[in-house]
Amino acid sequence: MANIYPFHLAIAVHNLEECRTFYREVLGCEEGRSSGHWVDFNLFGHQLVIHYKPKATEELHTNVVDGKNVPVPHFGVVLPWDTFQGFAKLLKSKGMPFIIEPYIRFEGEVGEQATMFFLDPSGNALEFKAFKDNDQLFAK
Repeated sequence: MANIYPFHLAIAVHNLEECRTFYREVLGCEEGRSSGHWVDFNLFGHQLVIHYKPKATEELHTNVVDGKNVPVPHFGVVLPWDTFQGFAKLLKSKGMPFIIEPYIRFEGEVGEQATMFFLDPSGNALEFKAFKDNDQLFAK
């Protein structure tokens, strides 16, 4: 795999302080720069910025993937296998209400991966996953 550079993602949140606490205290992200309308976080080496935006009224949309209702849109990070396992255990210990509980997809097949989905306090869907073999990230 080529050198990977950090992504930058800016997302809307309707309660800046509640989401600031969630990303810092629940997910364990280090907080960076901020203003009265946005906050930077280190999300596993990537730059996530939460920006205040008034609450939207649209409902969560899902598509069926692997027999489960996957929220669209969603974002997250592909983690090392052991990091994923520890992160999932941490979130469970904090009582995270998962949309899709941590589980293994394609077990014993090409693209075997662990995945989990949950929402932040503003309803942004997050997926964290890990591949048993990172060389299979884009395998068909």
